[in-house]
Amino acid sequence: MRQTLDAIALAVLAVLFWITFCAFYGPGRLPARIPVHFDLAGRPNGWGTPAMLLLFPAVAFALYLLITLVARYPSAFNFPVRVTAENRPRLEALAVQMVVFLKTELVCLFAWIQWCILASARNGQNSLSPALLPISLVAVFATIGWHFAAMRRAARPQSGS
Repeated sequence: MRQTLDAIALAVLAVLFWITFCAFYGPGRLPARIPVHFDLAGRPNGWGTPAMLLLFPAVAFALYLLITLVARYPSAFNFPVRVTAENRPRLEALAVQMVVFLKTELVCLFAWIQWCILASARNGQNSLSPALLPISLVAVFATIGWHFAAMRRAARPQSGS
């Protein structure tokens, strides 16, 4: 599962770079002013130059690298349950899985935002999907909640050993 999620995150990161590359070098020029910030309703309330689009792949790449590095050291994590020698391997595996899920979700979020900004700039509709924030929040908190519950189950002593 971890390798699959890593591959998905890397593929989405590549798509994000491709989206950005096509924005600058593909057909259709970007306007001199594009929306770069949106309110909760999805209406733009901040404007910038197309050069601002370079921030999304840069930040996504930095987060990807940072989270990949953090996932290499699960023994340094803080867990929501008591860690024993018996449950440590299960807890660390769940924690790494959670971190990889979150990394994939964050990279997907950056790609989605970049895609919406470009669509908004090119089509002149000037709106971001109002579903973006709720879907993103539900995905992140559901991932954390599910993994915390799994960690609680994993912390219980194994019966039949």
